[in-house]
Amino acid sequence: MGIFSRFTDIINSNINNLLDKAEDPTKMVRLIIQEMEDTLVEVRSSSAKTLADKKELTRQVTRLEKDAQQWQEKAELALSKDREDLARAALMEKKKSSESAAALLDELTHTDEHIRKLQDEISQLQDKLTDAKTRQKAILIREKSASSRLKVKENIHSTRVNDALNRFDHYERKIDDIEAEVESYDLGGKSLADEIAELATDEKVDDELAQLKAKMKNNKK
Repeated sequence: MGIFSRFTDIINSNINNLLDKAEDPTKMVRLIIQEMEDTLVEVRSSSAKTLADKKELTRQVTRLEKDAQQWQEKAELALSKDREDLARAALMEKKKSSESAAALLDELTHTDEHIRKLQDEISQLQDKLTDAKTRQKAILIREKSASSRLKVKENIHSTRVNDALNRFDHYERKIDDIEAEVESYDLGGKSLADEIAELATDEKVDDELAQLKAKMKNNKK
């Protein structure tokens, strides 16, 4: 199982518990992203080491193939000098070099496959990390919005706000009392308009009284 696969299993099994138990979800998200970044560094380091191993294997294969070729030439030289014994020994050394080169080539094939898997894991993890950072920004925005709304709600239901509103009621009643006291000074007093209106009313009553007297005087005749 690769490094990325192990990391994914850990995150998938624990992320919900981490977020549910976290007092600060944004902090936990940052820790998860940090763990992903650390894992990415580890995978890249492993990939770099494997690439270095591949280069070393390639150098060894080249050296062994060169040795096999040289033993082939030595065997031919010995045989040309009628030294079959030396030619046989040279061919034995060639066989050893060729077998060692073949074994390293097989290992090199597995190394190439391992490098390919590591590169796939790096690509997957990088995509996951990019997605996590994008979601982190959204979470931070939601967290700030929720915190702001919570403060507003707390203020709305705060006893301090209720006390302040009660004081407003008290001040309004006090002003009502002052206005009533001012209006009380105007009771019983007549304005110029009131006096003129009363004159018009008195004149009308006088006219009606005169008419009534005239009518009664006529009735007596």
